[in-house]
Amino acid sequence: MLSDAHERPLIGRLAPSPTGAQHIGNARTYLLAWLSVRSRTGRLILRMEDIDSPRIKPATAQQAIDDLRWLGLDWDEGPDVGGPNEPYVQTERVEHFLAALAQLKSAEQVYPCTCTRTDVAAAASAPHVGQEGPRYPGTCSLRRVADAPELTRKGQPFVWRFRTSAVRHELHDIAAGTRTCNVHEELGDFVVFKSDGSPAYQLAVVVDDLAMGVTEVLRGDDLLPSAFRQLELYRFFNSPSPTFAHVPLVVGEDGRRLAKRHGDTRLSLLREKNVPAERLVGLLAWSTGLRPTKDPMTPRELLADFSLDKLPKQPFVFTAEMLRELQSYITAK
Repeated sequence: MLSDAHERPLIGRLAPSPTGAQHIGNARTYLLAWLSVRSRTGRLILRMEDIDSPRIKPATAQQAIDDLRWLGLDWDEGPDVGGPNEPYVQTERVEHFLAALAQLKSAEQVYPCTCTRTDVAAAASAPHVGQEGPRYPGTCSLRRVADAPELTRKGQPFVWRFRTSAVRHELHDIAAGTRTCNVHEELGDFVVFKSDGSPAYQLAVVVDDLAMGVTEVLRGDDLLPSAFRQLELYRFFNSPSPTFAHVPLVVGEDGRRLAKRHGDTRLSLLREKNVPAERLVGLLAWSTGLRPTKDPMTPRELLADFSLDKLPKQPFVFTAEMLRELQSYITAK
């Protein structure tokens, strides 16, 4: 399935998940997503992806907005500025997800699955590197939509799984290059609605991106497998997919994705300690190949000659020395 996103107005999105504080790794991806759209005079939407309710932390949604503003990023629509596609908080958009599920049920494109909690938890949230798990073997795939009431009567929890096709999708990713995947053979059927009645990541982002007219999705390359699952959904809804750009992650010196073990890289901490955002933006610009030095700068200073072609293909290693350099401003002050 090929996208015709280039024929539509350019609309991108920033989609933080308020499961915790935003950190330097998040900032790098947000900066690239913002630059990619703004450098071509496109529109940007801020959407709060808060459907992963057990992990949501109070106040982190506003903190994410404050962090993004601090970085020097802006948007045309969002929970703080409004817009024609309100609401911009996913937990306030449940009716859209239920309508999509009804379409899937009507076509027998989903089935109730009662497999283990561990399997369901791994499949229902946005997956990350090392968390893909084994391919779902189709244990419950013989079930039909009509089997759901009986499971409910018995008090047996279930999720709704999407019946994947044998189509080999070809994805022309503007950051990761051309990739192919047969979702049924390589990834298996995936969860679109969880047992608590809330939508899973894969369905929610597709429904919202379609509703909001998103034509470009730039995110971390840990979500590359999700793109192929989402292509299955775009195919079902007979809609063109966005253009995808999956960029390398920020990792620590041990090669693992950036986390607390690599030091306190929270944007809120840097912001609270009055570290100039330009210092971080300069570091990130250097890390993405956009500038030869780490000199402080604003995102807008990167617009004129921005190109994803300059982006290194390997993960960016954020070192303890880089963190010390950023924090040195705090000490000096």
